[in-house]
Amino acid sequence: MKVNSKCSGVVLIVDDNPETISMLNTTLSEVGLTVLVALSGQQALTIAKRIKPEIILMDAMMPEMDGFEACRRIKSDALIAHIPVIFMTGLHASEDIVRGFDAGGIDYVTKPIDVQGLVARIGAQLTNSRIANGARQALDTLGQYSLSVDLNGKILWSTPNTHNLMNSSGATPDWIADTLPGQLQPWLAEGAKQPLRLEDLAQPLLVTAQESEDADERLLVLELANKPNDEELLREKFGLTAREAEVLTWISKGKTNHEIAIILDFSPRTANKHLEQIFRKLNVENRTTAAAVSLRYLSQIK
Repeated sequence: MKVNSKCSGVVLIVDDNPETISMLNTTLSEVGLTVLVALSGQQALTIAKRIKPEIILMDAMMPEMDGFEACRRIKSDALIAHIPVIFMTGLHASEDIVRGFDAGGIDYVTKPIDVQGLVARIGAQLTNSRIANGARQALDTLGQYSLSVDLNGKILWSTPNTHNLMNSSGATPDWIADTLPGQLQPWLAEGAKQPLRLEDLAQPLLVTAQESEDADERLLVLELANKPNDEELLREKFGLTAREAEVLTWISKGKTNHEIAIILDFSPRTANKHLEQIFRKLNVENRTTAAAVSLRYLSQIK
C-alpha cells in the first residue's frame, strides 16, 4: 500500500513474524524512516540500549519474552525509558489493551495494520518525543540532574546526567525499578514538601520535588546528599591551596581583585599572586578563562 505521508527518524520493529517485518520495513522506509529490526524481546532490549531508536513498534505476542515484558524492562531502564513504544497485536480484548498501557506503551494498533494510520501515529509520537527530548537535553546542558516520575514513583524519563549520577552512587537497575519507587511513593503521597534522602546507596542522594502542572507526573531533581562545597571541589580537581580555591570561587562569581581582597581580608597584591598560581595550575592566561573552566567543572560535577 502506497503511503503519502513523509517523516524521518529511527524506528525499531520488534516482531517474530517475517511477513509483518517485511511489510513494515518496506512501508516505513518509503516514508523516510530508518528501520531497525529485532526478532525477540531480548534482542529489542539490546538494540535499544546500544542504538537508542526514536520509537519502538512492539509486537505483543512473542515466544520467551513477550512484548509486554520487553516494554516493562525498557521503561525500568532510566537511560531508555523515554523511548515511546507502540504495541502491535492481533489481540482485541480490552484487558490486553490495558496490559499494553500498564506496561508503559504509549499507543496501540491492531493487526491487520492500517499502515496509513500507523505512519500518522508514528509521526505524531516522534514530534512529541522530540519536544520532550529537547527539554531533557536543555536540563542536561544546565547541569540539572532531573527525572520525571508517576505518582507511584516509577521513572517516566531521566536525563543522561541523572542516569550517570545514579550509577555512580551505586544504584543498580533493580534498585531503580523496585526500591526507588517504594521510597518515592509515600513521600509523593504526603506532598513531597521536604527533600527526601536516599540513604541505601554507596553515595546517598537528595531528592527535591519541583512544581508541576501535570497531576499525574512529578518533576524531581537529584543531588548528592553529602555534597562538598565549591572550594573543596576546586581544590581537589586542580591541586589548589585552600586560599587559591577561595580566590577562584570568588572569580567565578564575578568579583574583582579589589573586591576579593576585601572579602578575604588581604591586599590586592596578594590576590594577584594567588591569581598567578591559579592561572598556572589551570593552564589559562586570564581570569575570564579561569572562571569559565571553574564554572564548567562545577556544572558537570554537581
